[in-house]
Amino acid sequence: MDGDVIGVNTAILSPNGGSIGIGFAMSSDVVSNVVDQLEEFGETRRGWLGVRIQDVTVDMIDAIDGLENAHGAMVTDVPAGPAEDAGMVSGDIILLFDGVAIEDTRELVQIVGNSPVGKEVPVQVLRTGEMVDLTVVLGRRETAEPAAFPEEGETPDEGTPDTTNMLGMTLSEISPDMEESLGVEAGSGLVVVEVEEDSEAETKGLLAGDLITEAGQQKLTGIADFEARVEEAQEAGRKSLLLLVRRDGAPRFVALGLE
Repeated sequence: MDGDVIGVNTAILSPNGGSIGIGFAMSSDVVSNVVDQLEEFGETRRGWLGVRIQDVTVDMIDAIDGLENAHGAMVTDVPAGPAEDAGMVSGDIILLFDGVAIEDTRELVQIVGNSPVGKEVPVQVLRTGEMVDLTVVLGRRETAEPAAFPEEGETPDEGTPDTTNMLGMTLSEISPDMEESLGVEAGSGLVVVEVEEDSEAETKGLLAGDLITEAGQQKLTGIADFEARVEEAQEAGRKSLLLLVRRDGAPRFVALGLE
């Protein structure tokens, strides 16, 4: 049996109602873990780190100090929970989790979910060019995740004063009238009012109503901050600038070219 992969069928590919010999299965290790939990607790209990993450893409490498290739899981949001208690912050790139090198977000999600609730896990992250060692006590995903990531309200309406046109976007500061619909205080970032057609910003999926809260992994309070981050990146010889963008409460990092 050496080299054999043992699994449990979960689905069969059947485009015409009959089997064509292609099936899908989950690892027997996963099944064994689930069965053990059901026997002990009567329910499943998956480990929970308490972060939103995204893959590191090739176009981000130039904008991130200390990163030589596209790997790891980039943290986009850290609500109250295990990761925040351990000192993890938005912008950290998780490279090692419990001694395992993390290639992408899919691998991290799988490892965390299969880890025991309450386990103390060593985590190594890349933060502003430096390696930082953290210890996270994992929570329970089934009960903690819905409370940590509630649904957000609608995005703000367009039309505020103090705007600027940069990197293929018209950006606006947050006025008091926008605070309620946005769910944040004035001075917490810049709102995308318009995206130029055929610009890189449009290609990367930015839309009117998006909120940019960080540039160059530094928080934005107004247009002056954004202009300063662009100038700093250009003076440092960077070809792109990393932005933290929120849409309907969901954050993601986007790298935009400076040329």
